[in-house]
Amino acid sequence: MNYQKKTVYDVDVKGKKVLLRCDFNVPQDKQTGAITDDKRIRAALPTIRYLLEQGAAVIACSHLGKPNATFDAYVKKQVEKGKKPEELTEADWQKSNKKLSLAPVAVRLSELLGIPVAMAADTVGPDAQAKAAALKPGELLLLENTRFEKGETKNDPAFAKALAGLAGADGVYVSDAFGTVHRAHASTAGVADYLPAVSGLLIQKELEIMGGALENPKRPFVAILGGAKVSDKIGVINNLLEKADTIIIGGGMAYTFIKAMGHNVGTSLLEADKVDYAKEMLEKAAQKGVMLLLPVDTAIHDKFENTDKFLTVDTAMMPDGYMGLDIGPKSVRLFTEAIRGAGTVIWNGPMGVFEFPAFAEGTKAIARALAESDAITIVGGGDSAAAVEQLGFADKMTHISTGGGASLEFLEGKVLPGVACLLDK
Repeated sequence: MNYQKKTVYDVDVKGKKVLLRCDFNVPQDKQTGAITDDKRIRAALPTIRYLLEQGAAVIACSHLGKPNATFDAYVKKQVEKGKKPEELTEADWQKSNKKLSLAPVAVRLSELLGIPVAMAADTVGPDAQAKAAALKPGELLLLENTRFEKGETKNDPAFAKALAGLAGADGVYVSDAFGTVHRAHASTAGVADYLPAVSGLLIQKELEIMGGALENPKRPFVAILGGAKVSDKIGVINNLLEKADTIIIGGGMAYTFIKAMGHNVGTSLLEADKVDYAKEMLEKAAQKGVMLLLPVDTAIHDKFENTDKFLTVDTAMMPDGYMGLDIGPKSVRLFTEAIRGAGTVIWNGPMGVFEFPAFAEGTKAIARALAESDAITIVGGGDSAAAVEQLGFADKMTHISTGGGASLEFLEGKVLPGVACLLDK
């Protein structure tokens, strides 16, 4: 996949309308609707400021949550939850969607930018059309949640054309929502059929740093993979075996590999149908001279719960009736040593049951090792990013990806629709 894409620096936007796809899928308080973390909004600010300074009229759009684009979809979901169809009304549907309006984002954007931000009452309807038509250079309009439209997730050409049409005949599309580029939706890929498409500054950074790490890494190149399932990382492991010098595997997925080595894993998380695959990967690593490191000791307990009363045993000596819930201190030293000598480190996935404080130590230790490393350090979203941020190490990382699923597919070498649609340099 070509990572060399045109950016906002490569197009003239002065006096033009720019359709800007952002990732404003922010967490909100369930009771009040207040935004509880505006990190994704802040991440969009450099691109927005640049476009406004260049004299563009910016029409921003984003999804938020998983609204029901139709009443029928709402009914189906509620029935699955045990509700009776006759009890459900269109008013209930509208009320449920109202909670996922982007109106609070418009307010926060205005506060952060220090300028008024117009909010459209719809996405491509009469209000959006009127406000987009009246928008002047240096002004910002936010459209309503793109997923309120059933054509969004289906990448419907008619909806994509209507969305692109808001920017006019000489408009430009700027993609800056890395967290959604792995989805072929109307606002992430379809609109590029109707407007010249370039990346924003956020996606430019993701492509340069992550693409550079995969295509021309500073060596030794160490990849750390964690999380629950091998099946989630099959493509990633395969791709990295062609590129990395060392692969470290922790988390629940490690036990499938440990089983493949002939060891007992007790009641640990195990994908029995992936044991043969794990054997193949171990053999492939040996053939290619890639060092594949697995936990040598494990924090275990007989129940899946947060407790201080756990044991630590050598991984090869796992007793029956116990499950592995975190890597042990010997594993931490082994993995840290590999990180210490690295030129590039990519990390995706926790080393243990990170949501239980008792079994978060391995993940914290890896975060600390990256923070103390002189290597180029790239963290791929999710729990890994949460650990880095909670420990105050975020500013010590070269890059923390803004897209969990997108960064995983990036590491897998997949074509990302929201990147492939952008103009090549």
